[in-house]
Amino acid sequence: LCVMSFTASAAEVPRMSADELKSRLGEPDLVILDVRQDWGQADKQIVGSEHVNPGDVHQWAGNYPKEKVIVLYCT
Repeated sequence: LCVMSFTASAAEVPRMSADELKSRLGEPDLVILDVRQDWGQADKQIVGSEHVNPGDVHQWAGNYPKEKVIVLYCT
């Protein structure tokens, strides 16, 4: 789980386990963003995820409703 606050330290950002994410797949209030830089070579991705460029975070961060749970993953 990731809070879209760019001033938060890593210790302040909530985490979601893989099992919790798996159990929540398909929920309408869940947005899953793939931030891998090598996503084009990836052989697997989470169903329903969307790729965004992590270097362009200021361009896409405002595109997602704040009331949704935003999950960023890179592995």
